[in-house]
Amino acid sequence: MLRIAAHTDVGRVRAGNEDSLLVSDDGRLIAVADGMGGHQGGEVASATAVATLRAEIGAGRSVEDAVVTANRAVLERADGYPALRGMGTTLTAGIVTGSSLRIAHVGDSRAYLLRNGELRQVTVDHSVVAELIAAGELTEEEALVDRRRSMITRALGIDRDVAVDVVTVDLRAGDRLLLCSDGLTTMLRDPAIRTILGDAPTPDAAARALVDAANAAGGVDNITVIVADVTEDHPPDGDEGGPTEAPDPEATEATSVDAESDAESDAGSDAGSDAESDAGSDAGSDAGSDAGSESVSASPPEPASAPAPEGAHRRRWWPRRAPS
Repeated sequence: MLRIAAHTDVGRVRAGNEDSLLVSDDGRLIAVADGMGGHQGGEVASATAVATLRAEIGAGRSVEDAVVTANRAVLERADGYPALRGMGTTLTAGIVTGSSLRIAHVGDSRAYLLRNGELRQVTVDHSVVAELIAAGELTEEEALVDRRRSMITRALGIDRDVAVDVVTVDLRAGDRLLLCSDGLTTMLRDPAIRTILGDAPTPDAAARALVDAANAAGGVDNITVIVADVTEDHPPDGDEGGPTEAPDPEATEATSVDAESDAESDAGSDAGSDAESDAGSDAGSDAGSDAGSESVSASPPEPASAPAPEGAHRRRWWPRRAPS
């Protein structure tokens, strides 16, 4: 079972919030999307992606196929309204299947796993600076001030084909998961994130503390976090794709969270999802951390669901905001 809390905040600089988040009613599906584009385009893009993801998972699709469909939905939405053309969004989504969390990921939002005091980023940023760091052409310290740090190399709503990274994380009682937009990670380094996640007694306290710390560091972008505690080991259910069964309501006091963002465009958009700030979900009771000393178990990204043509993701760099 997961005990989940989610929080989104506009930050201290921006006028509106272009992030969207989702926690499903049964607490098995979580997602963060960070939109980009003017004329409310980013807000509409992220909300459209999250709404499509939820619908596709509800129809029994795998999380990676749902992300591919979300890409098409963002493109089609933009095609219908010229003012929204060029909008896009990141999307990092995870669904619990048996004893694992299956993550589908596009962009530079992130998923982290905290286990036994060790914090590990389990997704790879699709960004210019991440590629340069991996190539040894830029250090992490240099990346903090590099003017290209706001440029991403993959997003939904940009190309007809999108490459989706898929990562599977084995869950253990005592694990703490974090999904977040880059409004958190541009303000806080991993050691600070690890300290806050490790010190906070509950997911809600952790989510609030992370947002507060990002705002205290400047809050230059929208900040969205989902923190989930694994409160008991998940029995395997053999389901690799669609949504798993909801927990027995008599066996756990589960409160649902439906955190979609309402994002109306001036062109008459109705594809919003209510992005509740301070959305909390309690899906199970606390359990102690795993007593074993096994290392974090997270598989490397699997082949993309819908690979783009050779070199497609290096053709263009997509600035989501003006670098400061």
